[in-house]
Amino acid sequence: MLPCRSRISYRLRGCDLHLPLSLRFRHYSSQIVHLSFPWPLKSCSGGVTIAQKQNKMLSCSSIPSKSRGEIPILFECFSQREGDHEIISEGLSPVAGGIVALGKFDALHIGHRELAIQASKAGPPFLVSFTGMAEVLGWEYRAPVVAKCDRKRVLSSWAPYCDNLVPKEFEIEFLSVRHLTPQQFVEKLSKELRVRGVVAGENYRFGYKAAGDASDLVKLSEEYGMEAYIINSVMDKNRYPANIYSSNSKDKGQVSSTRVRHALAVGDMNYVSQLLGRRHRLILMATGQDGFIVGPRKISAPKSCLLNLAPKEGLYEKCFLSIDQENVAQCRVVIDMKFVHVEIVDVGLDDIFGTQNSKLLQIEFGDSSS
Repeated sequence: MLPCRSRISYRLRGCDLHLPLSLRFRHYSSQIVHLSFPWPLKSCSGGVTIAQKQNKMLSCSSIPSKSRGEIPILFECFSQREGDHEIISEGLSPVAGGIVALGKFDALHIGHRELAIQASKAGPPFLVSFTGMAEVLGWEYRAPVVAKCDRKRVLSSWAPYCDNLVPKEFEIEFLSVRHLTPQQFVEKLSKELRVRGVVAGENYRFGYKAAGDASDLVKLSEEYGMEAYIINSVMDKNRYPANIYSSNSKDKGQVSSTRVRHALAVGDMNYVSQLLGRRHRLILMATGQDGFIVGPRKISAPKSCLLNLAPKEGLYEKCFLSIDQENVAQCRVVIDMKFVHVEIVDVGLDDIFGTQNSKLLQIEFGDSSS
């Protein structure tokens, strides 16, 4: 076992680093990322010398965020393969040695994806969020945008953007951190969870009564030997005015879960797809009391079967019904006050279900609605 608490890669084990590897990111702009290496890095066996002179600044072109469907080239200075981010976890927290993105990751939209991208540039990426917040604060229950059972699929789809790394989720019980000051929270990340760095958006606030902001996160992280990566908000490039889908005075037009929810509420599925960076997937699960009503070319499910947030009532064309990865059929969806009706376009339900008695329906919405 290596004496250090984490390792970045097998190749780096043979490097003469003299000090723990620390890439000092001060701030991300949309074009340039600056890294400073306060010591000489000698070439690894079979590797390439990154920097040999002390106190030199290395600038790397950072490719701006790509539109949906494109895979950006990330962080060309380092070659990070999936096996390069192993963590020695014996006796340590699951996030020890990793880079944690901080936020509320309800919708897993393109702004959240950008946090994961930046985390993956510096180390193993984790999304850290809090559980039990609604119960503690007395918030009314809201259906999630992404069904819990579907989150792993979404995060796996981010791997091409994250240097082929799938971001992992780590949850902290909100009650255990509710009264922590900003300093105590950062101390928890450093000493208890032993993370190597944190990533947050420019508007991120933390600590009791949201007393800390992004600048505090940078200062406190430096005090506790961690790196802080602060990134600009991903802005909503839609034609709508900045505040059309939000009453929040702090909304300056950035992509947010609130905007996703409002877009679903008005049934604008093209807009939802833009904000999510993918099609919205609705998942329904049959139970003993509430099952599916199956006909030759139609299947209906009561709304009590919903596992996540549905669009507003109406007709949705160009949708896709899937039972698994192999059985996918084009369909149209009608949502009324009590039911979700799925009408198959080209084939019968027997061709999709076969002899299966499926209890799970997955519907992906196209970019049109009526």
